[in-house]
Amino acid sequence: MSLTLPAVVALPVTASAVVLAQQPGNGDNGGQGEDFGKSSPVGFLVLILFLIAVAFLVRSMTKHLKRVPASFDEPAEKAEPAAGEPAEPEAEPVVEKKAAGDTSPAKAD
Repeated sequence: MSLTLPAVVALPVTASAVVLAQQPGNGDNGGQGEDFGKSSPVGFLVLILFLIAVAFLVRSMTKHLKRVPASFDEPAEKAEPAAGEPAEPEAEPVVEKKAAGDTSPAKAD
């Protein structure tokens, strides 16, 4: 199967393509002078600096990744005591009670 354009459409398309494909005749290369496409020493220096920066970033990332734990899951709770062992009671928080006649220095409201 071939795709053909009607003559009404094909003529303007081919004519504009020929005009756009021509190089200017006045010696202007469209900004592509003698040094077009050549890099400068400054560009090479910037490239080397970027490569050094990437090397340091990779080194730092590797150090940080070594410190990451294998799993972020919470550690397993204490295992249940065996049948013959006594269970350890949990310590209750100590609450200090103030005596009724206690005159310790306290903030006055």
